[in-house]
Parts: sequence; C-alpha cells; structure tokens
Amino acid sequence: MAQIEFRRTSREVMNLAWQFIKKNGMSLSAALKMAWQNIKLRAAMQQRICKFYFQKVDGSIREAYGTLKESLVPATLGSDRKRNDTVQTFFDTEKGEWRCFKKANLVSVVTI
Repeated sequence: MAQIEFRRTSREVMNLAWQFIKKNGMSLSAALKMAWQNIKLRAAMQQRICKFYFQKVDGSIREAYGTLKESLVPATLGSDRKRNDTVQTFFDTEKGEWRCFKKANLVSVVTI
C-alpha cells in the first residue's frame, strides 16, 4: 500500500516539476524543490490549518492561513468549472472564502 502511494506521489511531483520547467523556465532542481513544497503543503492543508506565503500577481508577498480539511470548510455544491493544474485552491480561514494562488509562486510554508 505504501509503495503504491509513493509511486503516485513521485509521479505527481515529477509532473508538477515538468510543468514548472515548461511554463516558468525553472531548472530541474528548483522545479523539484517547488513541486515537493506544493505537494507537502496540500497534504498538510488536508489535515489542518497551515500558514504559508505566496507571491501575488502584482509582485507583493501575501501571508495566508488556509486549509482543505473537510470539517473546517463550508459545504460546496458541484461546479462546472474547468480544472486548472497550475493553481492551488484553499479555504482562507481569515477571510472565510475560497482563494487560490499559482503553484509556481509559493514562497514558503510555516509549520504551526
């Protein structure tokens, strides 16, 4: 079971890293680090509220407290929105609304 999970995670990391290389011109090393950081953040947000920083489109750095834990987010109805693999959606616990950021713009994750 753990082997299957590792393979799935490894595949996901590599796909995300190649996306960073193609769309953002990152080196393989930087892309892999960024991909792992994004995967770890998403996994942590599924368990608890996380504090993290990302660069907004205007260049400013934003501090966010977000989660994906089902017991902490409001119920959502099905949506016809097209899936976008370049952004990470999260429930902003300070604003009480859904937000997103470009995965390539993740700056840091703080463990609380």
